[in-house]
Amino acid sequence: MKPLQQTRRALNVAIAVTAIAAVVGGTAALAEQKVVKVGIILPFTGADAEDATLIKNGVLIAFDEANAAGGVAGYTIVPVIYDDGTATAGQYDPAQAATNTKKLIADPLVVANVGPEMSGSGKAMSPILSAADMATITPSSTNPDITDPKMAAQFRPKGKAVYFRTVTTDAYQGPNMANYFKAKLHVKKVYILDDSGAYGVGLANAFENRAKAIGIEVVGHDQLDPKEADYTTALTKIKALNPDALYYGGVAQAGVKLAKQASETIPTMIKAGGDGVAGGSFLKGGGFPAIEGWYGTNAGPHLTESPEAASFVKTFQEKYKATPDDYSITAYDAAKVILSAVEDVAKSGKDMNRSNVRDAIQNSHVKTLQGVVEFDQNGDILDRTVSVFQYRHDDKYPLDDITHQLKYLEPAPQS
Repeated sequence: MKPLQQTRRALNVAIAVTAIAAVVGGTAALAEQKVVKVGIILPFTGADAEDATLIKNGVLIAFDEANAAGGVAGYTIVPVIYDDGTATAGQYDPAQAATNTKKLIADPLVVANVGPEMSGSGKAMSPILSAADMATITPSSTNPDITDPKMAAQFRPKGKAVYFRTVTTDAYQGPNMANYFKAKLHVKKVYILDDSGAYGVGLANAFENRAKAIGIEVVGHDQLDPKEADYTTALTKIKALNPDALYYGGVAQAGVKLAKQASETIPTMIKAGGDGVAGGSFLKGGGFPAIEGWYGTNAGPHLTESPEAASFVKTFQEKYKATPDDYSITAYDAAKVILSAVEDVAKSGKDMNRSNVRDAIQNSHVKTLQGVVEFDQNGDILDRTVSVFQYRHDDKYPLDDITHQLKYLEPAPQS
């Protein structure tokens, strides 16, 4: 991972500017052509920048393909990219995500958004999106509160679903991994940590509730401060209690430090987390041997090695000189759903606006690389698959090759 955050930020701004200039030939041409803008809000600054870039590039491939084919029903697709990571937070920043969302809805040509990557940002964005009746499709954020009808007054006060997902939620990711702990890893005692963020807390609590229900003893549950450097106190406590396994709910900022320190303090203990550890940021930040043996999950089916995705993977590798992960594909699929909605609105003769695009997204039945994407009335994808992976160093491949260093095992047992 490149450490120069300012360079990364500048690069993403340049991408947005270049995309607009290349497609529409500047401001004057923008006014003359039929243009639809789609936002992309992801944390390009901080600990999760590697994963954010993989997601962004999946989206851009879909837009590039559409524009190369002449646009969507005569509309050129223009990405508008914002960074919701900040140097102060060291990762995603919900306040920045809210600011970015307000910027998006101020532009009437923006009809939808892809993102965010993280649920903390999603909680900040969703009420703003609801007020504007604009949909976002997240390829990776999994906290179930945002789409829970019991919390609609907080996250979608205008009533209609605006927060859609091409992955399932932690209501399945956490419990299904607890099932895997018991059925496959034969864990009897577990210690749980989370990183105090919306995603990490929700995932860890969902895992804990299911673990207790199926007879796994939870010997402790602590929170980590992502900005602290030393987790020795927590790890020493865990070592003394001698559980069979450690489960971590959180993302890379705390996760990378935890992995490095746990490899010395509790080297032989089973260690696992959710999709916050199953990605390029954790792989590059933690590195081998620290992350060797860690289990992680994706909140969806494993896609990068499927025949259906072979062409996408090849295009991604040739264009970006990097290996995509599964959330690169769920991001591509999210973009395809938005493009299909734009086409549906155009063909219907209705005004091309965010309300009509939202309605079309709600009614989606779109064939994608992960299969047919459909949403329930709350915006959640109907597929509940959770995939299990394990880091196993393979010296035949580059250290940052997520497909070959993070081995796919199998789907987690569903509750």
